[in-house]
Amino acid sequence: MWAAGPPVAGTEPIVLKAEPLPISPKEYYIAKVLDERPDKKAIAHLYAASVVATPVSKPIPVDLKGGAQAAVQDYLRKSLPYNTKLRPVVMRLKEFNVIESAPVKGRVEGRVVAHVIFGLQRDGEILPLIAHQGGIKYNRPASQQGVVEPALRQVLTESLRYFDTWINKEAGKHVLLARSLKVHFADHTAEAKDDTVFYSLKRPLNWGDFIASPTKESKYAAAVFSGFAYEGDNEVKDGVIHLNLKMKVFVVKSASWAKAAARDAYTLNHEQRHFDIVKLVAERFKQKLHPDSLTLADYNSIMQYKYIESYREMNRLQEQYDSETKHGTDTAAQQRWNQKIDAELRTFKVKQ
Repeated sequence: MWAAGPPVAGTEPIVLKAEPLPISPKEYYIAKVLDERPDKKAIAHLYAASVVATPVSKPIPVDLKGGAQAAVQDYLRKSLPYNTKLRPVVMRLKEFNVIESAPVKGRVEGRVVAHVIFGLQRDGEILPLIAHQGGIKYNRPASQQGVVEPALRQVLTESLRYFDTWINKEAGKHVLLARSLKVHFADHTAEAKDDTVFYSLKRPLNWGDFIASPTKESKYAAAVFSGFAYEGDNEVKDGVIHLNLKMKVFVVKSASWAKAAARDAYTLNHEQRHFDIVKLVAERFKQKLHPDSLTLADYNSIMQYKYIESYREMNRLQEQYDSETKHGTDTAAQQRWNQKIDAELRTFKVKQ
């Protein structure tokens, strides 16, 4: 860039000229500008004609009027549409400076450099989206500094255009740009193989699933090792995060045992009801994961916390079940629990 024009006093603050930019944000607005440069004292060090003429010349520090943060924010507020119904984006200025040298008498070479990180403002945090580094070089007469201000604006425009292009492509598929989420559940009901039985009405427990050796010192007839877990992934479509979760309600055969004298239908039912209780808690866990209970910023941690809560609930229910039925020896209590469990399984449409 070559420049000519009227001289500007070397120590006069630079004022960015507000003008409509060739960018029309459809997905965001610039909510804030942060000056995070290590040295915030001056944005430029410029040579003046009188300085260049001296044998040992030094550039003069010059800042934007009001400081970089306020000046750039005011400039963008006046030059870009400001639609607060869109996503709030923060521009973090990691580098934004003018550097000059005077290798030839009467001429000044300069460059504007910028390193900008764009972040999404959400729930009091700034989530990094993308960074851009750019710059421009110019050559000017020592007596004329008018090229500096347009060069600063051009570098800002370059960074904004880069971000605008990126967000227009990513708005519908980037997880941080999603506007809502949906949760989808599927039950893992694969046939029993190896050491695991997964919950299915078509495949209730049988005594062949109890393959561990009975604990000699135990006073109980049998023990079933049951639990539940979830796994999943997410995908973003049209700005919506779809959480695809697979629930696994299972029994580990190698940790389940039964004494030979106890292998009858009544005792097997008692152990099956332990398995049914796990299924009920897993269904309750699903109910806790409705979209209103999750946040875009932290849905994974919330799910994990609710899972831990549900696992504790499962353990409490198992203890309550064994306590009230006296481990199945109270037949009346056992019948009440049978009915109670079946009724709740029906509310979740697990059982007809």
